[in-house]
Amino acid sequence: MKDTFYTYIQNLQDSITQALEKADGSAKFQEDIWERPEGGGGRTRVIENGNVFEKGGVNISGVHGALPESMQNYFGVKDADFFACGLSLVLHPKNPMVPTVHANWRYFEMYDKEGNIVDQWFGGGQDLTPYYLFEEDAIHFHAVCKKACDAHDPEFHENYKKRCDAYFWNAHRDEARGVGGLFFDYLKATDKMDMQDWYNFVTEVGDSFTEAYIPIVSKRKELAYSEAQRTWQEIRRGRYVEFNLVHDKGTLFGLKTNGRIESILMSLPPRVQWVYDHHPEKGSEEERLLEVLKKPKDWV
Repeated sequence: MKDTFYTYIQNLQDSITQALEKADGSAKFQEDIWERPEGGGGRTRVIENGNVFEKGGVNISGVHGALPESMQNYFGVKDADFFACGLSLVLHPKNPMVPTVHANWRYFEMYDKEGNIVDQWFGGGQDLTPYYLFEEDAIHFHAVCKKACDAHDPEFHENYKKRCDAYFWNAHRDEARGVGGLFFDYLKATDKMDMQDWYNFVTEVGDSFTEAYIPIVSKRKELAYSEAQRTWQEIRRGRYVEFNLVHDKGTLFGLKTNGRIESILMSLPPRVQWVYDHHPEKGSEEERLLEVLKKPKDWV
């Protein structure tokens, strides 16, 4: 399964980066192959200063070795080895009318000292973070997510949409990071779903990403915007940074397993602001966004 999934994310990285380069029309992804001293490595691809994307990364990695003590304590195990692979992407567009997007699909195995698999699971999802709320964009994104879920179980979308709303919640701000999407973790074999079934589900979600995001980019990338709207975008990006550094499990896992710091922090935007006690004008589009972020909506 680990070889099958790693091959899948290699191919998915190719297809996503090609689609994003076409949408940008100017910038190309720069590739960086790296190795992890403890075992494994990855292929980082970063796009910067394009027509559309100010900064973004579409990264894959496959790492293995002894599970660090901090993670042994987290999982409640001792003397375990692990393998983890996944694709992680974040895209920060230049135009504040185009939303930031994040996605991640990953697979994890844990072994005893004899090399036997003692645990394995899939995780991942995709979510949208707009700076200006176009409801039709949120509906489109969630409709694509629902379509991918419904192909496997009619309960998946409601469950994983709720988990996404709960996970991407900036508790210290009491607001959502964005308008959500899907989030799932610890997808393990059951009587109903074996690991091949979960593979089929996770890869269907991965394959749906460009359908969910690229049409939104195409629709919004030419819209005019003001310097004040750009400032609002940078203020909201500050909340994105706060979530990733304070709450995100993937960031924390990478830091605790001696992950490659450049790849881990590629999710951070290049221009960001923290304005003291900032509040948007009453009745403004900026305030309308905040009202939605205070209480997640059912978009489809």
